[in-house]
Amino acid sequence: MTHSVRISRKRAAQAALSTLLLTAHTPVSLGQQAPAHEYKPDGYHIETVPTPEDVRFHVTGLDSDKKGAIWVATRLGEVWRLQHDKWSLFASGLHEPTGLLVDDDGSIVVAQKPELTRLTDEDGDGKADQFSTLADDWTFHDNYHEFTFGPTKDKAGNYFGTLNLSHNHPQAFTMGAMGSPGGFRGFAFSVSDKGEFTPYAWGLRSPAGIGTSPEGEVFFTDNQGDWVPTSKMHLLEKNKFYGHPVSLIDVEGYTEASIKAKSLAEFEAMSEKPVVWIPHVEVANSPGNPTWNTTKGKFGPFEGQIFIGDQTQSNIFRVILDKVNGHYQGAVINFMNRFQSGNVRTVFDNQGQLWVGQTARGWGAQGPKPFGLQKVVWDGTTPFELKNIQLTKKGYRLSFTSPLAPASVDISSFAVQQWHYRYSGDYGSPKMALESVPVTKVSAIDDYTLDIEMPLTKDKVVQITFDGLRDKEKRNPSVNTVYYTLNYTK
Repeated sequence: MTHSVRISRKRAAQAALSTLLLTAHTPVSLGQQAPAHEYKPDGYHIETVPTPEDVRFHVTGLDSDKKGAIWVATRLGEVWRLQHDKWSLFASGLHEPTGLLVDDDGSIVVAQKPELTRLTDEDGDGKADQFSTLADDWTFHDNYHEFTFGPTKDKAGNYFGTLNLSHNHPQAFTMGAMGSPGGFRGFAFSVSDKGEFTPYAWGLRSPAGIGTSPEGEVFFTDNQGDWVPTSKMHLLEKNKFYGHPVSLIDVEGYTEASIKAKSLAEFEAMSEKPVVWIPHVEVANSPGNPTWNTTKGKFGPFEGQIFIGDQTQSNIFRVILDKVNGHYQGAVINFMNRFQSGNVRTVFDNQGQLWVGQTARGWGAQGPKPFGLQKVVWDGTTPFELKNIQLTKKGYRLSFTSPLAPASVDISSFAVQQWHYRYSGDYGSPKMALESVPVTKVSAIDDYTLDIEMPLTKDKVVQITFDGLRDKEKRNPSVNTVYYTLNYTK
């Protein structure tokens, strides 16, 4: 069934930044959730970038321009530029921006709570002197949790963003922890190059990251919570439903009564499958934007893969895409941890460095600092890590970045588990039907690649641990566990 959406043209008023947004959440004590060890591939290291003195530099928007300058939006409403190792303030007075894009013409597009805003420097003095509304067709209810994430662009020049659900709003329609007072909360939206706003998809909860692949497809991440059993990443498609029911209140044909009358099975059948499930704590609690490594080898052997930061775990993980029967699915695997603060934004620059924008304000983070900016740099050393994983008819093909020690290519080097998550209005889900999966055969394909065979059951998360593998230099991988989302089999 194709639905149309009710478009409200009520313009949200520009509100003063409330102290509520800085105090609404108390950082949580994570206790035993901290990873037991540091994981870091050989050849990669973290560099801390000095930020402007006496500035609460909570990075919530991050991009790099063609010349390599770094642009930052801070949660407290400022836009800064780092060029030739010097910071300059470009704009201020924005309402808690949580995304920034350097546009093709050099202007800066910022996602602030009430609108997408284009910032331009008309007189060339290095400061924005024109603030133009690009889109504001959603409703902002002055709720601290109604973030606007994005923007990103596709190849046709359309902008995309996502709208967070509200929390503790007295007029919100709720079926769990989060709610919608209307006005496209829990939606993804697009804006054409002519400024036409389109409510694009719905059922999102807290979609804190959005990005565009080299092929021009838009993907987004959503954070674990009610109706989201664990964090996940989706391909964004028009008029699709992504699982959280309350945003249906803005879709024609639905009312509060009709939404509440639907069964859990009906909602689950309507929901799009994620490209990857992201195991809670083991990989991420609160993932940010996906960014693609298109550095042409400047960042090492992981060309074409997706890198995502996580605020709570203060880490970065990789997503490895696999296309099966015309559908994206794939795997997640940790990459590096122990950053100084919560990682919410990532971007590659023209030198192949991965910049990481950070804030821990409002939510807990493993990194001890409240905010900051770091970057990951590769020194040219070849690591020994999982490079790729693809589904086969009988199991998986794994390739590595360094030649394997033949003696370690053995069944005894592997252990496999699988489970699924329970879809419901509960806050998160345990691993359901957790079980071991027997590995029946392991065979080398070449020095770098092996096949692992096992029974395959669709709609499972498959955890493959390979702690017995070594390369010819007797190294073990810094990360020895990968999680494959098996939506479809061949």
